[in-house]
Formats: sequence, C-alpha cells, structure tokens
Amino acid sequence: MAVNQFTDINGKTITLDSQSHTDFCREFTISNPKLSLRSILMYTCTVWLFAYAVFFITDNTVVLSSAIIVTLVSMMICIHFVKVDHETLLIIRSLGVQVSSSFASGRECTSFIEMSKIKDIVINEAVHMHRVIYYLCILVKDPSDPEMVSSVVPLFQSSKPRLNCLVQVYKACQEVLLQNS
Repeated sequence: MAVNQFTDINGKTITLDSQSHTDFCREFTISNPKLSLRSILMYTCTVWLFAYAVFFITDNTVVLSSAIIVTLVSMMICIHFVKVDHETLLIIRSLGVQVSSSFASGRECTSFIEMSKIKDIVINEAVHMHRVIYYLCILVKDPSDPEMVSSVVPLFQSSKPRLNCLVQVYKACQEVLLQNS
C-alpha cells in the first residue's frame, strides 16, 4: 500500500492510495480534501447577511425565511450531488475495470467495464480555456469493429489530478493489462 500526495489541476492537495492486491489486480483511490467548515460558514454568513440587508430595507420576513431555506437546500445538493470525497479505479486483468465515486453524503456511484470491451487505457489531453488538461481514460471497443473505438470513458473526473499522478496510475494499469499477454 503506497500513499502519495499530489496536487490537482487547481493546486489543491489530493492523495493517491495505490494498492496491489495481486499481480492481476490493482486498486487506485484518489481522495479529495474534506469540506471545510470555514467555506461553509462564509457561504452561510454571506447569504444571511445579504438577506438581512434586504429585510432591513423591505421589512419583509419572507426574505429571511427564504435565505435559510435556500442555504440549507443548496448545501444538501452540494453534499449529495457535487462534492466527491474519493474516486476509485479497480482493475482486474481477467474481469475488467470498476470505477467508483463516493460523495460527501455517503452516496456512491459505481460502473463496470468488462475487459473484453476495453481496447486500452490512455492518458489524453484536452485544451480548456487557456490551459492543457491531462486525464486518464478508457478506450472502449466498437462492437461492430474491434479495431475502432466506440467511446472514451474519462477517469477521475472530479479529482482532476495532474500529469505526474496520472503517469503513475497509467504505468501500473499497463502492467496489469499487459501481464502475460
């Protein structure tokens, strides 16, 4: 079990936990920092101060009630649908690849791609605004023509690790994929 610290494309610290269960099975978990109490308090205070200022001008209590409801609902949505705690890639040579995302609320999304459908795992690049972003992705074979790629499945979409982290995961994935081929 090796735990390394890296940064994401925005400069925030992320951790890569790499586990080699066997020669044919590897697991990679990228963990994001937890929600900060400071940012939650700043968001809440900003919304409520704005609502209080509007209430002070209009003398309408609906404004304060609405601010409380909007703040609570938006925090619940953020925790349940947006904030990803960690993403996991489990690659098993004889079975396939499992990709999981665990959200701050405890909700988990998992998908599985059979090995027979995988053409390769590659590092791809994309130009976004004024920078080049690298991401790891799975090339899925086209059922009608196995030499062609039907879709590209990006990995670690929420973590967005930098190239140095992706290279480490890529090399280990290739070791598993090419073992005894």
